[in-house]
Order: sequence, then structure tokens, then C-alpha cells
Amino acid sequence: KEVSERYTTLKTQHDDLVAAEEKLAGIILDLDQAMREQFKTNFVIIQQNFNRVFAELFGGGKGTLELMEDADILDAGIRIIAQPPGKQLKNINLMSGGEKTMTAIALMFAVLKTKPTPCCILDEVEAALDDHNIHVFANYLKKFENIQFTLITHQKTTMEHADVMYGVTMPERGISKVFSLR
Repeated sequence: KEVSERYTTLKTQHDDLVAAEEKLAGIILDLDQAMREQFKTNFVIIQQNFNRVFAELFGGGKGTLELMEDADILDAGIRIIAQPPGKQLKNINLMSGGEKTMTAIALMFAVLKTKPTPCCILDEVEAALDDHNIHVFANYLKKFENIQFTLITHQKTTMEHADVMYGVTMPERGISKVFSLR
């Protein structure tokens, strides 16, 4: 009798575990399919945004994103093709530091246009840019009215565009002073 009761209890637990495993496998399959659909939809939007933002930041040209051929869309690599105005289509590794930076910024802005966040912290993203491109970058930031950007920078040109500035100075060796400025 004891063995029979024990068997019944264990069999019930086993059946519950098998049913839960099947249910979880179904949920995972549904989530996987939903992720693939969302990725495809958002990738197309990001592609369009990237081309627009790239052209705005560079004053023309063409920026394209392509999925690299792979069996699984979630594991596929993404190829970034950048063609600044007046230049041949080329590998991103052959671009200048400023061009690479502006391309990366264009991609970041394309993603933010697709899925905006309430706040965004950017740490020295414009460090490789010259003054003209910093102005282009800073003016483009102002187009995001619903996102609060916090920029960490040493660039004076970037600081000129800030609404509020917080900083640390060292008026004397070994003595730091925190300040804020509107």
C-alpha cells in the first residue's frame, strides 16, 4: 500500500513536470517567434531612420544597414555601409575617425528614433569630431525633445550647446571644486 501511494505521488509529480516542460517549450517557441517578428519590423524602421539620419549628419550621402546572410535572423551579423557625400562607397575601416564617429552616432540616433528612452548618457561620443561636426551633432541632439541627454565631455564646443553644465575643476593642486552653470 505504501509503495503504491508513493508511486502514485511520484507519478503525479512526474506528469506535472512533463506537462510544465511542454507548456514552457510552447511559451519559448511563441516568444522566439514574437522576437523574430519584432526584430524584423524594427530593423526595417532602423534601416530607414539610419539612412535619413546619416544624410542629415553628413549633409548628404547614404547610410545602409544590411543583415548578413545567416540561417538564424537573431544570430545574423549587421553590415554597416557608409558613403559620405562625394566619396566612393567604402569599408568603414577606411574612413577617418570623425567619419566613423558620425556613422556610429547616426546609428545611435536611428535606434533612438525607433525606440526612444526617457534619458540617455553619452560619454565622450563626440571626442573624435572637429568643431563643425560637434555643432552638427549638438544641433541634432536638440531634435529629441522627449529625451534628456547627459553628455560627459571635455569638448568646449559641446559645452557651448548645453542648457545646464556640471563640472569639476581643480583651482589648486589636489583640491577639487564642483560647480554648476545654467
